[in-house]
Amino acid sequence: MGKKAIRYAVVDAFTAEPFKGNPAAVCLLEEEGAAADEQWMQSVAAEFNLSDTAFLVRDSSRPAGAAPRFHLRWFTPVTEVDLCGHATLASAHFLFTTLLAEHGMVEFMTRSGILTAKKVTTAEGEQGKLFIELDFPMDSFVGCSTADDMPLIPKTLNGASVISVHKTTAVGDLIVPSLLIFLVAFMITSDSQLCHFKMNHDGATTTVIIFLS
Repeated sequence: MGKKAIRYAVVDAFTAEPFKGNPAAVCLLEEEGAAADEQWMQSVAAEFNLSDTAFLVRDSSRPAGAAPRFHLRWFTPVTEVDLCGHATLASAHFLFTTLLAEHGMVEFMTRSGILTAKKVTTAEGEQGKLFIELDFPMDSFVGCSTADDMPLIPKTLNGASVISVHKTTAVGDLIVPSLLIFLVAFMITSDSQLCHFKMNHDGATTTVIIFLS
């Protein structure tokens, strides 16, 4: 039996202009059972073929007066991930502009804990725009060696000098301060100070976050 029709949207995060920013698909599932069908969600994410697709299911057990809460999961076209910032922002925007227009905050139950999103006061001259503040869990990091943890980093950065490499303790993302000036492969603009990308090594996908100095 096929799935019921679902509401979905593609949201460009981190921008106020169409066709810019970082796009993510957001799917609102009406049935809690649908959120358990990982194969189906993975297929949907592959069909969207965006960096991340978010799936939302409302938590019906919340008491009256409490902030609305949704179960939230993120899928790339090939796998489920523990955390995705821009897809969470896209999910909050989708909810605040549809179901939760009268609410100022929403909570998300995720594999990385409870995340919150709230509307913030519009700056002068920015009337009509929706600004959202996300509250994410903090993560500590430890030093690591490019030789031991990710030997492909220098090659991936096209030979740019790497100052140091650190790894987050929770999910193993790599933090890489670099003297990089220009990186064509990842289309970094001249005023960018941070970029991130995913790379595969020994069958595992790792997020690499680069600080430019």
